[in-house]
Amino acid sequence: MKAIVNTAAGRLEWRELPLPKPRAGWVRIRTSYTGICATDLEMMGGWERTGFPSIPGHEWSGRVDELGPGVGEELRGKPCVAENVLSDGGEVGFEHPGGYAEYFLTEAKNVHVLPEDFDLSSAPLIEPLAVCVRGLMRMAPVGRVGAVILGDGPIGLLLLALLHLRGFSGITLVGGRLPRLRLAEALGASETIDYHACGDALAEQIRKRHPAPRLHVLEASGSPLGIQTALEVADRGAKLLCIGDYGALRADFPWNTLLHRELAFIGSNASSGAWAEAVKIAVDGGIPLGRLVTLTVAAPHFDEAIAHTRDSRDSIKATLDWTRA
Repeated sequence: MKAIVNTAAGRLEWRELPLPKPRAGWVRIRTSYTGICATDLEMMGGWERTGFPSIPGHEWSGRVDELGPGVGEELRGKPCVAENVLSDGGEVGFEHPGGYAEYFLTEAKNVHVLPEDFDLSSAPLIEPLAVCVRGLMRMAPVGRVGAVILGDGPIGLLLLALLHLRGFSGITLVGGRLPRLRLAEALGASETIDYHACGDALAEQIRKRHPAPRLHVLEASGSPLGIQTALEVADRGAKLLCIGDYGALRADFPWNTLLHRELAFIGSNASSGAWAEAVKIAVDGGIPLGRLVTLTVAAPHFDEAIAHTRDSRDSIKATLDWTRA
């Protein structure tokens, strides 16, 4: 099989590898499409979680290609996605080889079958959608008004779309890229704010353009400015969802802000327990996942997709097409 292998920090190589064989309870997936995530870029640069060589790819769609012992025939050939966290605690695309390859292995119990006519080119977005579904499960928004979202990446945009789908009104999204802000308006934002135009007055602009109540503040930017702004704009009794990836960054804010304003500060990571709902939303067409895909290239041209994700201000989500590998 062909695979994109992360062989050293910042280095990806197109290689031919042996076809993996599923063991009992596992299946082999033939990859259809793979999404490129900012976390993939971090992984490629080198981190403690995975070493080299490794095969990234935790946002993927495909078909069940081969069955391990004990797996029912009803899965064979089915279009699917799957939760990536495996029984050993590792994840497909991180500790276990992922969708940057023509084939990879996962546990059969994690597989979610999709309808035959479902667009597999947009299905890699179900993984970040599941991350957002879990975040809202943990946040448990009360009422359907007064949401501020900080961050216009795929997670921020999907959170917006989910809130809009659930009947929220008065949603303000803050970001820094015009194409993403335009999409946010199409996905249901009542206000968008370009933080580049605000200078040091971002919190002031949010308060001005999003009057109270600001009872649901969702931080999806992964930046110190995002956390600081979230704390500044949250009304008394608000819930703050922290769903960005902050790397080694540390917070620096007055703890009495939480105390005196009686804020609920909620962290959410990954997608456990949210896949069934995310798949249903995707299949029902409640959120136009394909609108987030800004570039699709044949897998051998992965360098173009990586550069688009890293460098293009028009980028939202780039995908690799393995059906043309």
